[in-house]
Amino acid sequence: MPGIRHTSIRAALSTVPLVVGVLATTVTPAGATAPRPDTSPLTCRGQGVDPDALIRHQTETVIHAPLQTIWKLHTDVERWPSWQAPVTTAERLDHGPLRRGSVFRWTTPAPPTPTTPATTLEITSTVEQLKHHSCIRWTGPAVGDGLRIDNGVHVWNFTKVKGGVRVSTEETHTGEQVESDVPTATRILREGLEQWLRDLKTTAEAHAHHQQH
Repeated sequence: MPGIRHTSIRAALSTVPLVVGVLATTVTPAGATAPRPDTSPLTCRGQGVDPDALIRHQTETVIHAPLQTIWKLHTDVERWPSWQAPVTTAERLDHGPLRRGSVFRWTTPAPPTPTTPATTLEITSTVEQLKHHSCIRWTGPAVGDGLRIDNGVHVWNFTKVKGGVRVSTEETHTGEQVESDVPTATRILREGLEQWLRDLKTTAEAHAHHQQH
């Protein structure tokens, strides 16, 4: 749920990820994320984020690397800490390739906000939908001392484009604590999602360059 990044949650609180316009004609600086020209909700196998959530963000970037490389990095959950500094631990609670029904638990530090203390969030994510090399959607809560996100819903889309892959992501958070300050929670979610995309882009493109040489 990358933000609070459930993304999930990470976004929501660290820079945490708990946790998009003008793409067709806009040139995005290297390493930057970009708003989507179409801000309709992302879906995976027909399912999207929480339509009633007050806290949401959608963003995307183009990664100049093979889809297979990007997908492997993204779905090899237990290796997230090796390329995402905000993810301190990550473990699968099942075995084999990530698939519908897979569950993973991960942690990320959450700095203080005007309404919540600094803490470490433990996020339990369940994969609800997945289409190989195309999309993934997971949901779940994030819990820390003095902070709780009742549910984060995180959707990722992967689309081949000229020269690489467009990676789009959208996440929503719900819960009384984060909804007590929607602007702050939304900002943290945005920062977390954009950091996640930058980390994924940097790592995938470095892997692709290494493979070419």
